[in-house]
Amino acid sequence: MIPFKQHPNFYIITGGPGVGKTTLLTELQNRGCPVVPEVARQLITEQQQTNGEALPWKDKELYKQRMFERSVKNYVQTEKNGNNRKPVFFDRSFLDTLCYAQLIGSAISEEMQSYAEHWRYHTKVFILPPWQEIYQTDQQRKQDWDEVLLTHTKMKETYNHYGYQTIEVPKTDAKTRADFVLKYTGA
Repeated sequence: MIPFKQHPNFYIITGGPGVGKTTLLTELQNRGCPVVPEVARQLITEQQQTNGEALPWKDKELYKQRMFERSVKNYVQTEKNGNNRKPVFFDRSFLDTLCYAQLIGSAISEEMQSYAEHWRYHTKVFILPPWQEIYQTDQQRKQDWDEVLLTHTKMKETYNHYGYQTIEVPKTDAKTRADFVLKYTGA
């Protein structure tokens, strides 16, 4: 059984693709806040460079599993680094993988379920809403606008299901968004 862990200073910043998460996290990092990068884009980039199969448009199940494993590893590594006394901002979390599983109609394993229930982040999760004016596709981000909207809805449902409160970050510039997040965290 997975032991219970609670890290009230591990904050998640999430949302659908192309909503400004990376820009917000860069702003937070520029202000001296520890940031844990997103695993999905890293994984996609690596798989593209090595002609790998763990891609959402090749092998969704393998992609899901690798994304989950790396997200858990990020949690453990952040814990080991001792970054648990001041706010640490995660660009997504392993709960995003559970949302992805639902989006593709894939099963959520008992292991994934157990981690979601036992390894906890701060109960407030910052979610960035769909923002069509800034949304762009690229080599790693191929979702159409309907998928962006559905992802946002499912993301909120997933986090709420596991007892998290989603706080919608306003559609505005990165500086104002960072101020909004830091106000909630007291950082």
